[in-house]
Amino acid sequence: MDSAAIDRFEASRGRLASLAYRLLGSAADAEDAVQDTFLRWQTADHQRIEVPEAWLTKVATHLCLDRLRSAQARHERVAGAWLPEPLLEGDPMLGPADTFEQRESVSLAVLTLMERLTPVERAVYVLREAFSYSHAEIAGILDITESASQQHAHRARVRVTAERRRGREADPASARRVVEEFLAAAASGRTERLVALLTDDVTAVSDGAGLARRLLRYQTPERVASFVRAGFKPTPAKRRLAGGSPAMHIARVNGAPAVLAVIDDRVVGAVAFGVSDGKVTSLYGVAAADRLARLTEAWRRHEPDAPVIEAW
Repeated sequence: MDSAAIDRFEASRGRLASLAYRLLGSAADAEDAVQDTFLRWQTADHQRIEVPEAWLTKVATHLCLDRLRSAQARHERVAGAWLPEPLLEGDPMLGPADTFEQRESVSLAVLTLMERLTPVERAVYVLREAFSYSHAEIAGILDITESASQQHAHRARVRVTAERRRGREADPASARRVVEEFLAAAASGRTERLVALLTDDVTAVSDGAGLARRLLRYQTPERVASFVRAGFKPTPAKRRLAGGSPAMHIARVNGAPAVLAVIDDRVVGAVAFGVSDGKVTSLYGVAAADRLARLTEAWRRHEPDAPVIEAW
């Protein structure tokens, strides 16, 4: 393959990775899908490809759909033992973030909600909301009719918007202040203050540090506050599990404020917050090591602010 063909692929690599991540919710799987797309590109007859970007998008999308339909993926996701992989702000895999729809499509909340969509609905939603493809273009990518694309988009939008949290998008500074207050309340044991910081329809989802077979889910401010208070209370057993006493940093993950637990430049836990109108609408806790590898790599290249808690 000549250098011009390689350059054409490399020019699309970032967009393909961002697309694959939104479809799969896993950075490692997204990288594999992009690499498989490159292998297909290597053996393709380039003279017969009129629009390389469209060809690459179609191949990458179908490879992702194959992964979503695989027996292993169906088992993991249907079993309720799966959360999206969090990515640190600035990670190129997060892709476009110019519009509210683009930012929302990569949030942990929406990536989790998209698990309830069929693979085709998920693909249509991502192509439409995050990458602004027309229904005619989506029909060509997915080998469906334009009418079918419109129907899939409508069903996907209804399912996602019916359950996502309403309210205005919080600016980063005010969202950080809410998380700082939340963390202070959690660390001090002021459960009543925690409850006051939560919306009435708050939800919390945790992977149980990778030890639970199913995701842990909590609803109502009282139950979520109790879960958070217990989770943030340090114990010798938790420190042994984490491998020490982590420092707690506030960062941004998937476009949202997050608390990261860090030991020797290794992220051992991440809690991403949904914030609107000065209150917490959702929490997503990830501590499984295989879901934090890319976040740790990015953190080591990152210059963090001082920790809000030096040693937990």
